[in-house]
Amino acid sequence: MSPTSPANERAWRIGAWAVLGVAAVITLLCAVLVFAALRNDRAIAANPGTATAQVEQVVFDRTIIRYETPDGVAHSPSNGVLYPDGLTAGQLVRIEYDTTNPDLAKVAGRTWLLSLLPAGTTVLFSWLVAGPLLWWLRSRAGGTLRRRAKPVAAGT
Repeated sequence: MSPTSPANERAWRIGAWAVLGVAAVITLLCAVLVFAALRNDRAIAANPGTATAQVEQVVFDRTIIRYETPDGVAHSPSNGVLYPDGLTAGQLVRIEYDTTNPDLAKVAGRTWLLSLLPAGTTVLFSWLVAGPLLWWLRSRAGGTLRRRAKPVAAGT
């Protein structure tokens, strides 16, 4: 396949669309994450309850807590606590939870705004990688177009 072949040009264009698609999906997922955090905070604010929880376990993807509601029922949300940054196992922490869904709990005083920094930096770095890569892929695809589309002189 020569560098100016239509198949090669098509491959560069498909690559550019793939990079654009991946960056767009990452952006969408980060936006959904922020809106989900906002929705969870609103649910907790609509039916607020507070308790003191003990941090049971801190792993890379969640922080598991255990707490009791005023009715004496112990809860340990399977998805962990929202906004767990800085917690350590064995620590006692004040939490806020949704009384209609006690498995939805967050560290007291922390809000969805904390999700903006990680989501925003993920989007930023995704586009910092995708932007130059898109430019390079599009210039490669466009370069093959320019080489193939040389005008023919009249009268030859």
